[in-house]
Amino acid sequence: MKIATYNVNGVNGRLKVLLRWLEEARPDVVALQELKGPDARFPVQEIERAGYGAVWHGQKSWNGVAILARDQEPLLTRKGLPGEPKDEQSRYIEAIVDGIVIGGLYLPNGNPYPGPKFDYKLRWLQRLQDYAAELLELDVPVILAGDFNVIPTELDVYKPERWRNDALFRAEVRESYRKLVGQGWADAVRELHPGERIYTFWDYFRNAYGRDAGLRLDHLLLSPGLAKRLTKAEVDKRVRGWEHTSDHAPVWIELSESAIKRRDD
Repeated sequence: MKIATYNVNGVNGRLKVLLRWLEEARPDVVALQELKGPDARFPVQEIERAGYGAVWHGQKSWNGVAILARDQEPLLTRKGLPGEPKDEQSRYIEAIVDGIVIGGLYLPNGNPYPGPKFDYKLRWLQRLQDYAAELLELDVPVILAGDFNVIPTELDVYKPERWRNDALFRAEVRESYRKLVGQGWADAVRELHPGERIYTFWDYFRNAYGRDAGLRLDHLLLSPGLAKRLTKAEVDKRVRGWEHTSDHAPVWIELSESAIKRRDD
């Protein structure tokens, strides 16, 4: 089973790129972020013609998340992250696909630091921690996939010293992410590539992609049972080089049907 996350940076404006990638990569499940459009403007007909059922949670001009499933309809279980009832930003959606709970998320950027946007980001992270702990208690297969807007470690950024006071890399943010993973989640990319410099985002400015001056912001966190089924975790970096593409690249994993034995087991 192939499961991906992709910040499309505008689902309608970059629909050709998304459809091309879906046709080439053929993931079974995709969590999308930054739809940048209200529910009524989600391109459901084009997505269905590509062979995918979809659920989505849009917002005019900003944010927006969706979950796609190949040859089936995802079973929607939640829109919005609990913990702050007046929060109307479209940043979390959840569905069941083939018995796996998929939580698709777009975590707040948080800049500028300090300020209310950074405070909101820390609250959102705490809400995510609280809800993620509840999901683990259910003892069912769960994947939290999306653009976390968190650079977890210095290995995940091209020049760490330049990012110390950025909301993506602030110590408080990284500590919150560390606590989240510490609940028992497996960061899929790091699980299989523990020491490799891997990026998922390259800015449009200063030839960042050409210089490989990137960041790792897009993550797939697996519940313990699913972590035992992880066989691959990769970034489709080439997609970032396509014309009129997102500044993020798709990140994907593959899961076996049952638990596999690793060398360090």
